[in-house]
Amino acid sequence: MAKVELKQPIVDEIKGYAADAKAAVLVDYRGLTVEQDTKLRRKLREAGVVYKVYKNTMLVRAFEGTDFEQLDKDLEGPTAIAFSAEDETAPARILSEFAKEAEDLQFKSAVVGGTYYDEAGIQTLAKIPSRDVLVSKLLGSLQSPVTNLARVLNQIAEKGGETAADGAAEAAAEPVTEAAEPAAEEQAAE
Repeated sequence: MAKVELKQPIVDEIKGYAADAKAAVLVDYRGLTVEQDTKLRRKLREAGVVYKVYKNTMLVRAFEGTDFEQLDKDLEGPTAIAFSAEDETAPARILSEFAKEAEDLQFKSAVVGGTYYDEAGIQTLAKIPSRDVLVSKLLGSLQSPVTNLARVLNQIAEKGGETAADGAAEAAAEPVTEAAEPAAEEQAAE
């Protein structure tokens, strides 16, 4: 069996991840302990992010003709890649958070939504909340004025109801003679 035949399933696997991915982040993982690597993989997996270590030549072959081809220039030395098919910022966000406790983890580059980002760009991406968080904030912002309006209208309705009820109670409490006297005076004047 030729070497190319042995490598083709690996290239196809990478192509499969790349085809579905909205984002890919390259990191240099040298210096991570087995415990740190296991913890990192668990966090990424929980977020739906695929984290793998491949030979750089396999990544280059798999990226041909895709947006991820922009990463080829950063494929030097030991490289791990994190693919995300759901949340574009998840790999950058999780890796950045993890890098705070594991300083050996170094960003190389990323492609998110077809756009190339260097290490500084990845740090900026990492600050963007997840899509779910952004949607909840948006819905909260949209819901807040409506809720406030409903509260104000409810308070007006309650006050309006009290005013009408108070007025009716006051009218019922007034003696009938007072209301009848002006009418009697008008009849007498005629």
